[in-house]
Amino acid sequence: MRLLSQNSSLNGASPVSIFSRTRDIIAANFSDLLDKAEDPSKMIRMIIVEMEETLVEVRASAARTIADQKEMRRHGMKLERLQADWAEKAQLALSKDREDLARAALVEKRKAGDMADQLNHEISVLDDSLRAYEADIEKLQTRLREARSRQTAIAARLESAENRVKLRTLLASERVDEAMARFDALERRVDYAEGRADALSLADGSNKQTLADEIAALAQGDKVDEELEAMKRALNTGKEG
Repeated sequence: MRLLSQNSSLNGASPVSIFSRTRDIIAANFSDLLDKAEDPSKMIRMIIVEMEETLVEVRASAARTIADQKEMRRHGMKLERLQADWAEKAQLALSKDREDLARAALVEKRKAGDMADQLNHEISVLDDSLRAYEADIEKLQTRLREARSRQTAIAARLESAENRVKLRTLLASERVDEAMARFDALERRVDYAEGRADALSLADGSNKQTLADEIAALAQGDKVDEELEAMKRALNTGKEG
């Protein structure tokens, strides 16, 4: 069963059914179809497939129409030659005083002319059909581009929605709370280990200054004393001046 139409199947579809289905697709409201669909992504894929199939049908029908036109034009040329041939025969019969044969030849010429007129009318009808096919193909291609664009947008929205659902599900999961609790416990263990290390350094006196540290401190003290004396001398010199 067709998505947008209840017409005949692909194989052997009549021109009337092709036109009807094409009109249904061109006039279809994608937004309404997608809003009513349980699965919009599946629905838009079905629409695109049907449009592609219909486009193939319309092009095939147009190709058959062009082939029919060419055959009709060839037959029309034969009828023109036949009319000319009967006209020559009528002229010959009349020149031989055979008016009866000339009249019969002109009757045959008229029959060929009537057939040619009917054939030209059919060719004109096919011209109208070809113009309609051309317009439909252009409209179908436009709607197909629109449908493919909608498909891309729907796929992006669906992926975004699924990712948001996954993220919210993950954040609401008890496993996340358990993991964070484990991180907190691990940090507490690290703090405790560092505290024990600091306490051990206090107990064994490892935080006391070494001999080298004490000597370096004395040297630093001498430098400070020297700088202080220099400042005093400079100050006294300024007062004397």
